[in-house]
Amino acid sequence: MMEIKGIKVKSESEGGISVSDLNARRKRFEDAAALKEPDRVPVCPPMQCWPILRAGCTMKDALYDFDKGAECYVKYVLDFEPDQVTGHQHVYMGKGKILERMKSKTLIWAGDPKGRVPDNSIHQFVEYPVLLGEEMPFFQRDYTGWLLEKGLPKISDLLTPFEGLGVSRLGPSYDQSQVAAAFSAPGVRRAIEELWAIHEMNEELAKKSTALDDRFEELGFPVMTRGIAMVPFDEYSDFIRGTVDTMIDLFDHQDLIRKFCDARLEHTLEFIRAQGRFLKGRCVFMPLHKGMDKFMSDEQFRDLYWCDLRTIIEEIIKNGMTPYIYTEGPYNSRLPHLTEVPKGKVIFHFEDVDMAGAKKILGGTACIAGGFPVWLLEFGTKERVVEECKRLLDACAPGGGYIFETGCGFDGAKEENVEAMFETVKTLGKY
Repeated sequence: MMEIKGIKVKSESEGGISVSDLNARRKRFEDAAALKEPDRVPVCPPMQCWPILRAGCTMKDALYDFDKGAECYVKYVLDFEPDQVTGHQHVYMGKGKILERMKSKTLIWAGDPKGRVPDNSIHQFVEYPVLLGEEMPFFQRDYTGWLLEKGLPKISDLLTPFEGLGVSRLGPSYDQSQVAAAFSAPGVRRAIEELWAIHEMNEELAKKSTALDDRFEELGFPVMTRGIAMVPFDEYSDFIRGTVDTMIDLFDHQDLIRKFCDARLEHTLEFIRAQGRFLKGRCVFMPLHKGMDKFMSDEQFRDLYWCDLRTIIEEIIKNGMTPYIYTEGPYNSRLPHLTEVPKGKVIFHFEDVDMAGAKKILGGTACIAGGFPVWLLEFGTKERVVEECKRLLDACAPGGGYIFETGCGFDGAKEENVEAMFETVKTLGKY
């Protein structure tokens, strides 16, 4: 029997977790993704914060001690045996000191010295317009210059010295000494040295994160997603203009949005090709933030959002990976667009959608996942949880192409409700 930091796990010869378990779970998931009927419906709820809180730790503990957070996730996985491990990558585990040194203005987290969120909270993104109206000519003329001198200083106190770089004024006849002088100003020099140190911390954290994913798979549990990508429009709205100003730009500056999206799309496709060199057979996680119902018109959605998303989906598939599209918010009106993807190659996760309707529209095209309301796990009864699991299984499981997931992370769940959810799906989700 092997022991992992106090957690005893039976070896394959002892009838415990094994390589065959890993392969069975992986096949179950892959069959569902390919619109086949596996032996039963895969159950893969995104973990998020619950395993940490369940173990008696706080999110602050996990953000400042990666190993402590990792043990919480390992315990959860061994106790509940999901078919895929997912949700642990997005809680910023181990990044507390890095965020402190970055002096971020756009992120607040458990353990933040300013105490802006409780110790048990997931991190919170602070959205505001980084690109101001009067800066748009600069932004369109020289995006890199704007980003260095205007954008980055607005999102990090560490990068405030970059305001005076002046690199945007350099022309083809520049003297190299001017570049040296710009990057050697005392404040800029200190910021760059700090960035070097932060990079080394990130490299060490990345090694730990990869080791944790490998550890899950050694225990017999596949990790769902290891790649990531974003829709260019979401980058514009989330990080450049903010939600409110983006809604205005949809009417006043649509050409600017399209120009930005075209440029970012090329970088995104290059990034996907790079991931494809070492993530063949893996899922690429794509969170969709601003494509939801009613944020924009159907015409705007097609021209500014869906056209790029579809191109990215096709590139992920072309490079031997599976697009895992995580829709946020209601998506009922967008379902017909989602049929325009290669058959049996895409997984669409839904947070808030009519799952029976999604199955009817997408059932012959793409695998669907999600839809279970997390509030039931926190506030509902065990009986209501079982009832909802049955309803979703009846509506979505027939014919295959369905993965059981909660709509999002279930941070405040009752243990008995989580147990009921897993037990119901594993018992009644058989084909």
